[in-house]
Amino acid sequence: MTASQPLSGVTVISLAVNLPGPLAAARLHALGARVIKVEPPIGDPLNLMFPAYYQELTDGQEIRTIDLKDDEGIEQLRTLLAGADLLLTSMRPRAAAALGLPELVDEHGLVHVEIVGFAGDRADVPGHDLTYQAAHSTLLPGTMPTVPVADVLGGENAALQALAGLHELETRRTAAQGAGDQDANGQHSGRIVRRVVLDQAAEWAAGPARHKMSTPGGPLGGGTPFYRTYSTADGHIAVACLESHFAKALASLVGSEHEELEKAFAAEPTAYWIDFAAEHDLPIERVALG
Repeated sequence: MTASQPLSGVTVISLAVNLPGPLAAARLHALGARVIKVEPPIGDPLNLMFPAYYQELTDGQEIRTIDLKDDEGIEQLRTLLAGADLLLTSMRPRAAAALGLPELVDEHGLVHVEIVGFAGDRADVPGHDLTYQAAHSTLLPGTMPTVPVADVLGGENAALQALAGLHELETRRTAAQGAGDQDANGQHSGRIVRRVVLDQAAEWAAGPARHKMSTPGGPLGGGTPFYRTYSTADGHIAVACLESHFAKALASLVGSEHEELEKAFAAEPTAYWIDFAAEHDLPIERVALG
């Protein structure tokens, strides 16, 4: 990190475990923020299940183990928040309230980005990426998603909301300085809350399916022979000749019907088709497995 990074000088305290919160924290750290990740004594479940991914997302961050179930732990958190700008959480509102987090954030005039599962009256209903996707038609029955899109998009949205909240905080501090307020650093002026709802992230991600773009048989769902995957002699390729000039070129060089293309692609190894794509400037890529 360098002093020229946009979030240089910003301190983020993250209580968020699992995936969306760490994704957001990693984004903020990449922009120059100092991130202090506070974990319970049992650690982050992400580290227990996927330690390499955990290391990737927490690289360069400070990891603190604090038990927030006792008074000493809460005091430790209060000390950390006194020197922070933003608190990132990923827990149900009732859990945050039980820890006294709204009061702590208000006490120090911080930005609070809270990642929750559902909005409104369902904010305390449990859920995970799988259930959010299920509710918004991005799952095919009998299959599992290869990417947890609600978690990933929720993490990106949390980072975006953090930037918006920090901008609001800076505006507040600048106004206080202009008014000659002794409390110009923003302390005790009330928290700034930005809520990220994973169910809404799933709904946003489902837009292409909702508008029949990527559903089975849709333009991006196998409905055209020019935008789909094909087997080769030794693997698979993704053919994305969606625009008319790409489709016309592929049709003239290889074929225009699904069966015709399927037979042609299967006759040669993947490397042949990658070279072919480079030669003819076509969007074709090998399908990487694992």
